Amino acid sequence: MEVDRVDGRTPNQLRPLTCSCNVLNRAHGSARWSQGDTILLAAVYGPKAGTRKNGNPEKASIEVIWKPKTGQIGKEEKEYEMILERTLQSICLLTVNPNTTTSIILQVVNDDGAVSFLENYVMFKMTYLTKKVQLLPSAINAASAALLDAGIPLKHLAVAISCGLEESGSVLLDPTKLEEQKMKAFAYLVFPNSVASILPEASLQVEGELLEHGMITSVTHGVMLVDSYLHCLERGRSASAKMSDFLRRSLQSRVPNDLPKTG
Repeated sequence: MEVDRVDGRTPNQLRPLTCSCNVLNRAHGSARWSQGDTILLAAVYGPKAGTRKNGNPEKASIEVIWKPKTGQIGKEEKEYEMILERTLQSICLLTVNPNTTTSIILQVVNDDGAVSFLENYVMFKMTYLTKKVQLLPSAINAASAALLDAGIPLKHLAVAISCGLEESGSVLLDPTKLEEQKMKAFAYLVFPNSVASILPEASLQVEGELLEHGMITSVTHGVMLVDSYLHCLERGRSASAKMSDFLRRSLQSRVPNDLPKTG
């Protein structure tokens, strides 16, 4: 059943996307990501010599610093940083620049949904419980673009999508903050970049396995039957292909000739 949305979108339509790179002069890489009225800035600094405390010196470390639009960082923002760090670590080639740290700063400029009040964070067969996760899809997309702009060696990009489940059972892609208030459940999904990749062809495989059907992160909140989750997964995967194409067109000129770019 088709659902009328206040902003005129179809149920499987994303909000308008824009992505600009190299927007901050002092950063090694940067990106501005907007999705409707949700806007984030991502800045990458590094790689710098030395790993973080308790880090593995044989690998590179990824550090994420979250800056809210207003106020001080709290427990919830620390959870955002944890999820982002684990997601971004999974797309970086950590053995290329061992014993270094790359810092990613994410500044919230404006927030209009995607996604609030999420639980049951699942990654790599490990489960974390979180009270509230906001802005993560746009934050991950912004961070991926900024890492590419900085020339950080990547296995692939991360493409983040959110879905909302209405009481009627209808699935809406990329809900706004107003739509979120009417949802009974959410699914938030992160996929590796599709085959229509902006990265070199060899990057479409990691250890010989194709990435087009994989998933990096899954988050759900609320009561959602398996069939509803699979519906969200189908919608999300289809949307991720469209977003990957958008990234390819937006970022293709930013692919470095040699991967590392340090400053």
